[in-house]
Amino acid sequence: METNSLNYMKNKLFGGIVSVVIIIGTAFFLQDNSFSIVRSEYVSTDTPGLSPASVTQTVELKDGDTYDLTASYVKKNINGTEYRMLAYNGSIPGPLIKIAQGAEVTINFKNGIDMNTLLHSHGIRMDNAFDGSQSTQEAMKPGEVFSYKLKFPDAGMYWYHPHVREDYQQELGLYGNYLVVPKSADYWSPVNREAALFLDDMLIEDGRITLNKQEASHTLMGRFGNVMLINGETEYSLSVKKGEVIRFYVTNSANTRPFNFSIARAKMKLVGADGGAYEKDQWVNAVTLGPSERAVVEVMFDTSGTFAIQNKTPNKTYTLGTIGVNTDSVEVSYTSEFNRLRTHGETVASIVPFRQYFDKAPNKQIKLSIDMGGNMMSMMGGHMMPDGTRMGGSMMSSEGGIEWEDENEMMNQMSDADAVKWKVRDQATGKENMDIDWTFKRGEPVKIRIFNDPNSMHPMQHPMHFHGQRFLVVARDGVPQTNLAWKDTVLVKAGETVDIILDTSNPGIWMAHCHIAEHLESGMMFSFKVE
Repeated sequence: METNSLNYMKNKLFGGIVSVVIIIGTAFFLQDNSFSIVRSEYVSTDTPGLSPASVTQTVELKDGDTYDLTASYVKKNINGTEYRMLAYNGSIPGPLIKIAQGAEVTINFKNGIDMNTLLHSHGIRMDNAFDGSQSTQEAMKPGEVFSYKLKFPDAGMYWYHPHVREDYQQELGLYGNYLVVPKSADYWSPVNREAALFLDDMLIEDGRITLNKQEASHTLMGRFGNVMLINGETEYSLSVKKGEVIRFYVTNSANTRPFNFSIARAKMKLVGADGGAYEKDQWVNAVTLGPSERAVVEVMFDTSGTFAIQNKTPNKTYTLGTIGVNTDSVEVSYTSEFNRLRTHGETVASIVPFRQYFDKAPNKQIKLSIDMGGNMMSMMGGHMMPDGTRMGGSMMSSEGGIEWEDENEMMNQMSDADAVKWKVRDQATGKENMDIDWTFKRGEPVKIRIFNDPNSMHPMQHPMHFHGQRFLVVARDGVPQTNLAWKDTVLVKAGETVDIILDTSNPGIWMAHCHIAEHLESGMMFSFKVE
């Protein structure tokens, strides 16, 4: 820990120097015309002939049902301008698909857009052939249809999105939720109603959505947006009665931005995460979510007035939407149930068989880092310090290991998949990204240690996602975690070491990757096999 602190102080010391080098280098390259930004054929304001995005519908599917889902272009109004965007079944977000735990359904998915795509059901422990990722399926060409046969063994909130050019297609609106209803009627506490919230942002500059259809851009930091959205809206609002208790299922669908979700002045209880309930409920003021992570919170509104939904970061607070509580009182009150912090026996019991692995040495260890080349290295100096380290390590800009904003906007804008290579490195073999070839046996849990190197060229947080399995986050920087929930994504801060126990319950070849979409596009992924 002392070494990490010294490295961090060293990185911060050279921050000002690198900032000057970046600015000077950028000016040089722009003036010399040796660096140009690739222009895209995508025109965000090209909307003639497109139907307006519709209101998101809730679709309830029973065991054995079949449902048709299509990706297509729509037009959507954002802050007074119509934009060309993407939607599932015409809405942003796509339909909320509600399914009973244990059910199996078929989703007939049609690619109705002019790009290759895939439908990935995020967090679902389905059969491997229907994962909708590049490790299991060829990309679907425009006009193609594929039948995804999905199983839903776990209660909770999950979601679906593309797995081809995720940075482009998801950014334009291709995302939707699965709500898996628990078999047990008392799995969750009683509430007056439930609401699903997608947290998102978009980068809109000079009246246009900033995206490149040919290739991923902003690969250094990932694409931070300047327009905040809830469920695709800039002015989300919800009207409730005084005394209502609402369970919110919150999903971060942003390409890059972490959210610190809060509802000002409201009493909030964290009850669940990616894969269902925590062992114990806990009172919270806010919940941090990296891209693709979910949180389940229950909130009681016992006074009338307006409550702001916020992204509350260390340096700035954004208002994402509002909740208006009128003076009419709710007919049925769940105040007593809300004020009780429950222990969720089903979650506790599911974790018991894995506790024997918590204190064991890790079976696998990976390091998260970055390589830069070409213009990127030249622009940031690219030379060595007297102690043998590169100046680039000083590009870390935020304390606490999380970059809440794009603090290297100019460099980030000019970065692409050729200039920036984000890496997952197997510490034992030295293999990186898709050269990693792990094989595990079904039913034999694996302890994986994830280290986010603070001395890399640009250390920042990474939300690491494992397909087809679930895992437990059992330690952070060696500190045991005492209130667990099943996860499929974990946000690993810069300089942090995270230990997870992977439940290898689902056979097949699966992907694991950073869920910052631009980092995925720049190669930050690997595959593993469960046999």
